[in-house]
Amino acid sequence: MAPNLGKLFRDAYSSALLVFCTVIIMSAIFMENTKIGKDVHPWLSFCLLWGGLAWLSMVEGGQASLVGLPPVDMALYEASHPISHKIMTVINKGDNLDRYLMGRQFLVLALVFLENLAGHPVDESLQILGMPLWVNKALLGTGLGLFFMTAMIGKISAQVNASRCMLDYVNSYFALFTMYVSMAIEISGLLHCCYLAQIIFAWAAGQTLESKEEPRTGVQSIFFWVRVLLSLAILVFAFAVTLSALFNDQTTMWEGVPPTVTVVLFFLFMAVVGMLEGMQIAFFAVAKMPEEDRSKSTWAKKTCDVLFANEGRNLPGFMVGRQMCVTLCFFIIARVTTIKLNEGDDNVFGLSDGAQAFFETGLLGALITTIVASIMWQLVASSFPMAFLSTPFTYVLLRWCLFLEWTGLCQGSWVFAMILRKIVGYKRDEVYIGTAEERTAKSAAKNSAEP
Repeated sequence: MAPNLGKLFRDAYSSALLVFCTVIIMSAIFMENTKIGKDVHPWLSFCLLWGGLAWLSMVEGGQASLVGLPPVDMALYEASHPISHKIMTVINKGDNLDRYLMGRQFLVLALVFLENLAGHPVDESLQILGMPLWVNKALLGTGLGLFFMTAMIGKISAQVNASRCMLDYVNSYFALFTMYVSMAIEISGLLHCCYLAQIIFAWAAGQTLESKEEPRTGVQSIFFWVRVLLSLAILVFAFAVTLSALFNDQTTMWEGVPPTVTVVLFFLFMAVVGMLEGMQIAFFAVAKMPEEDRSKSTWAKKTCDVLFANEGRNLPGFMVGRQMCVTLCFFIIARVTTIKLNEGDDNVFGLSDGAQAFFETGLLGALITTIVASIMWQLVASSFPMAFLSTPFTYVLLRWCLFLEWTGLCQGSWVFAMILRKIVGYKRDEVYIGTAEERTAKSAAKNSAEP
């Protein structure tokens, strides 16, 4: 078979871009030109950035594995993958998969905000490696350097490997730890106001919420609703602090941008993230609908015609482009919402220095984005998939994501995934448990042999 020269070119230039971005960000860190590197030590900034990327890759790849493994009989991999089996024993119990998915969503945002603190330059005018200043502005000042590292190393490559090697990917105590952390975030009640939204959206759509667990007891109901109210109060407080900082020009937003414009951009990029999160849910929801049902709205028909064209390749193409767009928006939102007082400013709301230090971690922005720009929109799309598709914004964003994927800017993800797969020794799931068809045939043969 003749080599695909276009693919080889995209692999090469995207991989070179990844290496270049990594080099200049590492240079900025050891020049003490990042917040953590300047305030504490460059090696701490280095460790937090790479530790954050490694953990993010486990969160993203773990999601692909834990969502894909439930239909597989756990007895098939109990001996070969004992930790994967242990994880899935927890995940397959009751509604634990939903709890894990909600908790990991916040963990993703928290890690992206951490990477922004560890790797974003403090002084964008400081020359790096003797290169022209426009290189700083293009890759460091805009955040694109960190974006390419995060998208290719922490997100897309992880999903590429995990989608093919689910069992190997989560067969580690690191994966087990990540699963428990995600579950703990959900149990804490930090995101429980999302359940209130879920109840409201299901009621509006005339749907019944299904659960794999027994109805809550009286004590469990009280504990649940207390966490809902606490989560709602925390969200309101997070908005109050963030908006106060935005209107007072006390964030890490680019200099020269008026506070009013910053607030508008904050809500605009949250809406874009929300649309992309909802589109993913809506697209999978309509994938099995008859074409006649998908064509009841003009914009829904236009969107589905594009989505299911090109022999079905546009759907995975959208997923790659969507990941690129969402990651970039996350970094912009992190830049917009991370609080940083100007010299001589009082603490936000006059609170203590400890509270102010917590505000400056960016976690409040991560919480707002997780709830308002991610989970809420997924719930809306799940309840009203066709209504979600029946807007021109969905069509435009679909075209934009397909364009981003076509550019090949993140094609280096596949190269990095291949290198990592070779180093770690990941094998396809079929090596251990066979294909779905083989498993079905063995199950049928076993059932027919039984008296």
